[in-house]
Amino acid sequence: MVRPYLPLKALRAFEASARHLSFTRAAIELCVTQAAVSHQVKSLEHQLQVTLFKRLPRGLMLTREGELLLPVLRDSFDQITHTLGRLGDGNYREVLSVGAVGTFAVGWLLPRLADFQAKYPFVDLRLSTNNNRVDIAAEGLDYAIRFGTGAWHGIAAHPLLPASLSVMCIPAIAARLSSPVDVLNETWLRSYRADEWTEWLLAAGVTATLPVPGSMVFDSSIAMMEAALQGAGLALAPPLMFSRHLAAGDLVQPFDTAVSLGSYWLTRLQSRAETPAMTAFREWLLGAAEP
Repeated sequence: MVRPYLPLKALRAFEASARHLSFTRAAIELCVTQAAVSHQVKSLEHQLQVTLFKRLPRGLMLTREGELLLPVLRDSFDQITHTLGRLGDGNYREVLSVGAVGTFAVGWLLPRLADFQAKYPFVDLRLSTNNNRVDIAAEGLDYAIRFGTGAWHGIAAHPLLPASLSVMCIPAIAARLSSPVDVLNETWLRSYRADEWTEWLLAAGVTATLPVPGSMVFDSSIAMMEAALQGAGLALAPPLMFSRHLAAGDLVQPFDTAVSLGSYWLTRLQSRAETPAMTAFREWLLGAAEP
């Protein structure tokens, strides 16, 4: 494909002027004179045979044609800037976008990311956290690390780590618990999965019909565990993800009973072909998660 001549200076002058709605501010950004910017914009208008700005006494206003051109140029210049930044040190860097449920990100992934970056310096990792409700396609993610059973429509899933749930709390509360039935006398901290505590009680052998205590519901296990650290009640969460708090004695696990309602999975769209960065991350993550 043979492209027509692209007046890059004029296009850049227009884009800056359109963002600022001012030739003067555009000139400051581009380190040229206001007259030079105005000349470049007039040249572009002449070439396109359209009017891009309405010249007002106190600034500029985009015409319909200008409004049509601005987002195309803005996105194009942003992409060029981004790509040049990835090439700036002489080595190509591939962007990898990963979403992770916050518990896994903070409790397991973040302490290990330095190892990944040391081994794969060509990967520019972009990490976002969520509360396990994620739309890979809508959010533009290459991978999502989530909690569940591994059955998601249109999704390829690799098992990572088990996530058995157990009761955790501060030592002062644990001192009041002599048997599993005693949890019924404390405030429950739980996620939006309402069946977790019922399943744990059954696994602990508490089958009697007793009044259910008050509870607090959180959309994030990170927030829930912060509440537990503040002494708000008993939390039901994966001890593996909070091993640092347990090791430090900030939290204790008063009972050995654990219940498994799912695991952590590395997921991607089945229709999404793996890039070199995706392959590197998958192989590293699965290797790091091996027992």
